[in-house]
Amino acid sequence: MRTGDFAKWARHFEDERERRRAQGDPDWGQGATLHPAVWAGIQRFQVGEDGDGANLVGKAEEAGDGDYARAVRLFVAEEQNHARLLARLLAAGGVPTLTGHWSDTVFVRLRRLLGLRMELLVLMIAEVVALRYYRALRDGTDDSLTSDVAGRILSDEQRHVPFHCERLHASLAELPRATRRPVMALWRLLLLAASLVVAADHGPALRRLGIGRLRFVADVAASSGAVVSAVLAPHPDAWTSAG
Repeated sequence: MRTGDFAKWARHFEDERERRRAQGDPDWGQGATLHPAVWAGIQRFQVGEDGDGANLVGKAEEAGDGDYARAVRLFVAEEQNHARLLARLLAAGGVPTLTGHWSDTVFVRLRRLLGLRMELLVLMIAEVVALRYYRALRDGTDDSLTSDVAGRILSDEQRHVPFHCERLHASLAELPRATRRPVMALWRLLLLAASLVVAADHGPALRRLGIGRLRFVADVAASSGAVVSAVLAPHPDAWTSAG
């Protein structure tokens, strides 16, 4: 890995943090009106965004790259901000947050099974699925507050994926060359399975947002090719957008 790669990412996250501070929050006072099925989906994604990220930060620090660990802490802070934005959006619609959801519990347990590589591979499944969901939420409703919140989160997620691709590229380079493509092929199968579960769980909401279950799964599957190429390629920062 080139010296300074993750120092660059840390500075990028810091610049975004300052930009958000200057931009300020959406106008929560305008309220939000959505179909109950859409609200239910937002509740579940809010649970998924919430968390202290301590396990990921700990593994990043153990990896021995201070710049990478700093970038991961800033990434976690952005995810926590997503949870805050979604909680405020729910409050604007008079909808409570959930204390937990089974899908989040499964993802968290899978992420903690092994080391940093496994954590990132599972995390990337959630990130790529989230890209398609937030794009649907941004574009599929005429509620301006919801579109604003979803657009802000989507913009962050489109940066998160290449960040993780760059680290995974370095991590997979430590494996024998013959095993790298099979690892990513298995990742694509797990991503497909996860997208099927999300499509089944969020079907009514996705229909309200203008996409059916099959289109959602197909779009997620199509986006996975760019991610795999970015992880396996010598220069994963050339990745543009899986969203």
